[in-house]
Formats: sequence, structure tokens, C-alpha cells
Amino acid sequence: MRRIRKQMLNCGIDTFSDYLDYLQVHPEEFLPLFNSVLINVTSFFRDAPAWQYLQDETLPGLLDNESPTEPIRIWSAGCASGEEAYTLAMILAEKLGLEQFRQRVKIYATDVDEEALSEARQATYGPQALAGIPERFRNQYFEPVNDHYVFRADLRRAVIFGRHDLMQDAPISRLDLLVCRNTLMYFNAETQTDILDRFHFALKDSGVLFLGKAEMLLTHGNLFTPISLQHRIFRLVPKPNRRARSLAFSPTSHTTTSSINQYIQLREAALEAVHQAQLLVSLDGILILANAQARSLFNINLLDQGRPLQDLEISYRPLELRSAIEQACQSRQPVVIRDIARPQPNQDVQYLTVEIVPLDNVDGDLNGVSITFIDVTAYHYLQIELQRANQELETTNEELQSSNEELETTNEELQSTNEELETTNEELQSSNEELETINEELQSTNEELQTINEELRQRTGDLNQAN
Repeated sequence: MRRIRKQMLNCGIDTFSDYLDYLQVHPEEFLPLFNSVLINVTSFFRDAPAWQYLQDETLPGLLDNESPTEPIRIWSAGCASGEEAYTLAMILAEKLGLEQFRQRVKIYATDVDEEALSEARQATYGPQALAGIPERFRNQYFEPVNDHYVFRADLRRAVIFGRHDLMQDAPISRLDLLVCRNTLMYFNAETQTDILDRFHFALKDSGVLFLGKAEMLLTHGNLFTPISLQHRIFRLVPKPNRRARSLAFSPTSHTTTSSINQYIQLREAALEAVHQAQLLVSLDGILILANAQARSLFNINLLDQGRPLQDLEISYRPLELRSAIEQACQSRQPVVIRDIARPQPNQDVQYLTVEIVPLDNVDGDLNGVSITFIDVTAYHYLQIELQRANQELETTNEELQSSNEELETTNEELQSTNEELETTNEELQSSNEELETINEELQSTNEELQTINEELRQRTGDLNQAN
């Protein structure tokens, strides 16, 4: 409400109802409102002692668990303008060496703010932004360009930026480290639980979660256990066969969480097992899913999911997909295009049969289309693999359900003892989150005032020179 009132003040509007009317008449106002609600306060090595502990105490054990040739996957969720993602790159480069870093490390940095992501992709920062970086790091990892500093291009390629909604989009999987600092505190307790469930699914069994200083996880001990509560670094609590656990949540689980986990289950078990490359596209032309075969065959990145199909090369090569999708949607019948020639780098030609099938919901309304690229030599294996995967999932689901029931019984016995402590901790957590939010707002306002003061000093200098 504070952030919305601030934007209303900028527009000269006093009441929420008047502002709603203003938004309906001026849709261009939604973007500045959205950017106002998202408080993009971040910096390099923010809370330096926590980063030092991560570098000295946590990363060595994390890297020791990996094979020297195993890829290292890191997700910076809520990355804002990218400072923490590049901080991760610097400390990983220090630990692994530049050559190992370039070969093994992938850092996925995501946010919902496109303006912040555009700034992060440029990897260009002013001297004030680099004030918290040790001088040795600044000299080794940044190159001066005019009056700014640019992060090294050879290391910049390891950092992949993309838009991602923590509440709606599927999580990036098989992670060694997940950094989400001072982001959870902007969500209510129910949404925090949903997001933490996704984080638990995203991490490997040896994975580590790094949160902000106002985020404690005191009531989520079944998912994460503290490595250092002082520095908000947590280790994942492994569960048997975590790929199947999404279907084994108790009946009291939130409906949205269950749907999301079923979605993840379907994506991991069904689409990943399909030998043919398959895409799911919504009615408004958004790429919803691309299975592993499709990503490999057409060089589609995980972060391309959620982008308009027309922005991707697959929309026009090896064939024009948009007209075929439109034909399938209009006729409400499958469209099959045979003998599509796709040249290969080794001078061979691969021939594909493309099948575009309209997808209806339970009410019979059109939801989107499924696009399957069938290599004619492997089509008959699809049904066998899918049936085997479903049988394994059903068996695993029953075993996991039994384990969950035992755990639920134990938790109920401990519930009465923990209720009073949880209530106190939640009140303290809420107060800490509110104070941290206000602090970030003040920091954001101070940065704006500093910018205005700098402009005033510049104009005063111009005026003095003119005088």
C-alpha cells in the first residue's frame, strides 16, 4: 500500500478508486506502477559477512560433493539489476579458477522486472555501485569503459538472465546453490510455503539455499535445515524419490501447490521421457513447455519457456509454424505436415513429421496446441516408455504416501509443543520483514535523492561556468 500510494502521489490522485479509474483510462500507467511495487535494492557483496561465510565455509563442502567434470548449476532468484549474480560469478571463479569456471558453471539469474533484467544484461555499473567490491576483485573482474565498469565478457557468458515468476513458473531444476535474498519477505506466509516447496524441488539432495537477513525459515524445518542461521544459509532436507513427491502431498495441501507439483511431475516424468521433440504453445502464442528432446534438437533454453514463440527460431525453421498453428486452431483438427527436411551440420538431412494437435479443456474450450516433431525411426518407442514411466511413478507414489503419513503422525505429536514458539517466531519474523522492507524503501529513496543531488550539483556547475 505504501508503494502504491507513492505512485498515486506522483499522479496527483488521492483515493484508490480514483486511481483504479485512472489505470483503466491510462493503461501505460501499469508499467511505472509495477516498477514502483518492485523495490530493486541490491548491491555487490550485500551483507559482506554472509558472503564471506558462503565463500569460506559453504562452497568448499558443496564443491567437494561434485565430480571435477560435473556442471555446477546456480539460480539467483529475484536478481534485480544483477549485482548478486555477478557476485556469485566472482566467488566461484575464485574457488574454481577461471578455466574450470568457464567450463562448469552456469548461473541462472531471474526476476519479474524486465527493466531490471535489461540493466543486468548490460553488466555495466558506475563507480558508486562498485564501492562495496574489494579492490582486487574490481581490478580482476571489471574492465573500465569511459566512466563505468563492465564485467568481464568471458565470465559474463556463464550468467544467463531471464524473466521468471516465482509464484507461477516452473522452477529451474538440479541446482547446487539457490540464492534468493530479501525476496521471500514480500510474500505472505502461504505463498512463501508454495515458493519454498518449489525451491526444495529445484535443489539437489546436497543443495544449499542462501536467503536474506530477514528470512529465517523457522517453520519449514521439514524442507531445510540451517548450516548457519546467523548468515541465513540452509541445507536441503532430502526426501525419498523427490521427483515423485509432488503427487504425494497430503489432502490438506493448497490446491495451487498440488496443481503446480502435478505440473512439475508431468514435465519431469512424461515429457522428459518422450523420445519425440514436443512443444506446448498457449492460445496467445506463448511457449509453455519444451521437453528435453526439443531443447536439445532446436537449441531451446529453459528460460525460453514463457517467451512468445514468434521470438524463437523454431517458429520459422525448419518450417513456418505459426500458419500451421492457426490452421489447427481454426479447424479444431490435428494438422500433420510430413517430410520436413532439416539439414544437419555434418551435411546429412533429417526428415521430420510435424503433428500439431489442438488441446481442449474439460469444458471443450480451446486451450492451446501441442506440436510434436517425430523422427520416423523412433516413433514406436513412445508408448512403451510412457507406460513404464507411469508404472514407476504409481509405485513410488504409494511408497511416498506411506512415509508422509508416518511423518504427519510424528508432526502432530510435536505440534502442541511448538505452537507457542512458532507464534512468537512468526510475529518476530513479520516484524523483521516489515523493518527490512521499510529499510529497503528508505535506501531506494536515498539513492533517488543522491541522484537528484548529483543532477543539482551538475546544473550548479553548469550555471557557475555560464556565469
